[in-house]
Formats: sequence, C-alpha cells, structure tokens
Amino acid sequence: MVLTATTLQEVRRGRQRIAQWAGRGAQPRRVAQPHGVAALMERVWDYPRPPAVVPCDRPMRVVLSGIELANSARALRVLETSHPPTIYAPPEDVRSDLLTPAAVRPTWCEFKGAARYLDAVVDGRRVESVAWTFGDPSPGYETLRNHVAFYPGRVDEAWLGDERITAQAGDFYGGWISADLVGPFKGAPGTLGW
Repeated sequence: MVLTATTLQEVRRGRQRIAQWAGRGAQPRRVAQPHGVAALMERVWDYPRPPAVVPCDRPMRVVLSGIELANSARALRVLETSHPPTIYAPPEDVRSDLLTPAAVRPTWCEFKGAARYLDAVVDGRRVESVAWTFGDPSPGYETLRNHVAFYPGRVDEAWLGDERITAQAGDFYGGWISADLVGPFKGAPGTLGW
C-alpha cells in the first residue's frame, strides 16, 4: 500500500473512529440485550478503507469436531468498509498440527498481499480452506504475518468471548458477525459490486 497524505488522513480518521468505538467518546446506541445492557454498536460502513488492523478486545476461539483449532486473547481484527471484522490469531495460539497447506492457489488481496489457504484435519475429518494466512504481507500489514484467520462458516463453532458469532454470508469473505455490529454486510448475493 502506498501511503499518500490522503490515505494517511483516512487511516487517522479510521483510527479515531475505532478509538471512539472502544468507549473513549462514542455515544452508545441502546440495543436490546439479553440482560438489558446497552451496547456500543459498530457500523461496518464506518470502517476505514484501506483496512485497519487493531487488537481484538475479546478472546477468540474456533472449534472443529470438538477440538479447538485456535484460542487466543491476543488476536487481531481487520476492519474494512462494509465487512464484518476478520479475526487473525497469532501462530502460537493455533493448533498448527491440525492444519495443512491447502491445494488451492493463493489469492491476492489488494491491501494485504498473497493469502495462502489451510485445510484442517481433525479425527479424519478434512475441511478444505478452513483458514488463510499471509506469510509475507504487504507494507503496512506486517503485523498480520503468519497470523491465521478462520472462516467462521467452515468451522463448527466460532466465539468472541462468550458470544457465538455468525459467519458473513458468501463463500469468499471470512467476517465474524457479533451482536454489536450494524450492516448491511457485503457478501450476500447481489452485494459483490458494493
């Protein structure tokens, strides 16, 4: 990513929004919660472009066939306009012994670079392209190096804290939809041109 004065301003504005979302100045929107708690809502259309990488404020975990593939309190979130966040676990918090390189070719992200895919094999069950990783990310996204992002729709369970999340629609994107997100979300049929 080439940083120009304009993109730096966009990144700074995005970071200011993210800081506000984290409770340092944002006005919470009341949402019906199981225990009547007001939640601070994130609007995915306010996320920056190019994407921002921020620490995940809740532990994440993914489960396949009753086995945790990842469990991390040090995950990163990638926030990009119109998308639910993608969650990247550091390699130390991933069961790499259960992951193997996928047979599919890498894909190219205009921001992050070449993504390599991983299959999971648990108790004889193979799930193809369950996750992806950037071994050599583009400049500006070095913090994602070797972190692993899981498609929540390809595992049996995906969690942020004690909330079981919903997978982003579509087969390409790997966004994690939690109760504090407001869409609409890119990914469903008819949204690829957004």
